[in-house]
Amino acid sequence: MRVRITPKSSKDTIDGIETTAEGPALKVRVRAVPADGEANQALLTLLAGWLGVAKSGLRLAHGGKSRVKSVEIAGNPDEIETRLAERLARFS
Repeated sequence: MRVRITPKSSKDTIDGIETTAEGPALKVRVRAVPADGEANQALLTLLAGWLGVAKSGLRLAHGGKSRVKSVEIAGNPDEIETRLAERLARFS
């Protein structure tokens, strides 16, 4: 899943889908600063709660130092796809 993160925000939240140069991405804001991996950890924690999966089931695949990142989600692909569709429907 592609994610565009904004660190040092006033709150931890997911704001919908945003178009990036790499393609559509989930728009995420976190309060953590982008130092020592804090923002990346906050991102994984927020996504785990939002998707209802264990944090250990998420892995930052690409973009560790970039605003646009790729996150891998472990688990049953059909269940994950259904959860994503339900969560993203709120932004339509």
